[in-house]
Amino acid sequence: MSTRSTFLRTPRSPRPTAAAGATALAIAAALSACSPAQASVRLPAPALDVPATTGPQSVVLAGGCFWGVQGVFAHVRGVKQVVAGYAGGKQATANYETVSTGTTGHAESVRITFDPREITYGGILRIFFSVATDPTQVNRQFPDSGTQYRSEIFYANPSQKLVADRYIAQLNRAKIFNRPIATRVDPDTGFFRAEAHHQDYLVRHPEAPYIATFDAPKVAALKTLFPVDYRAKPVTAL
Repeated sequence: MSTRSTFLRTPRSPRPTAAAGATALAIAAALSACSPAQASVRLPAPALDVPATTGPQSVVLAGGCFWGVQGVFAHVRGVKQVVAGYAGGKQATANYETVSTGTTGHAESVRITFDPREITYGGILRIFFSVATDPTQVNRQFPDSGTQYRSEIFYANPSQKLVADRYIAQLNRAKIFNRPIATRVDPDTGFFRAEAHHQDYLVRHPEAPYIATFDAPKVAALKTLFPVDYRAKPVTAL
C-alpha cells in the first residue's frame, strides 16, 4: 500500500483550513513513523566507469516514489533533464492508476539525461545509491510497498550494465550497508513519461507532508554529502 497514493496525490491548498491543517499534521506524524532503513551515506566512487563522451548520455533509474528521485537529480550539476515516468512494462499500462496496482511490471522511474563531461554515469549511480534510494529494500521504499516501488537500474548499453554490476559488487564487498544491495540491473525496454501533475512534484509542492518527510531530506543530504555536485536551482521537466 502506498501512503503517498492514499493521502497525498492531491496537492494541499495554498490556504488550508484549520481542519485541513490538522489532517496534514496527522498525516505527517504517521509518515514520520515510517523511518528509513538506511540513512544517507557518501559512498566511494565506482572503481569502473563509462568513459566520457562529447554528447549527452541518459539512464533510467527506479528507486521508489519518482517524486523524490526526480527531485534529487534535478539538483545535480551536469544533469540536463530528469523526467518522471514508468519503466519495465508495456506502453498500454503506463499510467499512474494502473501502475499503482502493482500488476503491470512497471516501476516508478526517472529518465536522467546528463553531460558526462560534468558528471559521469558512475557519478550518477553513486548519488543514486547514496541519497536517492535505499538499495537494500526489496519491492518497497519507506512507506510505499509493491513492485512498482522497487529499486532498479535500466541500462541503455552493455557498458552501463557492466559498470552497474561491478559497482554493486564493489559496495557489497565493502559491506557499507547493513544488508546486501537488492537493486536490479535490467535492460531499458521502454520509458514512458508520467502524467504532467507528477512532474517536478518536489519543486512545485515542497509543503506536502510526504515531500517534507521523505524527499526534502534527500535533497538536503545531496547538498551536504556532495557539495561539488549540488546546484541550488533545479532543472525542471515541464
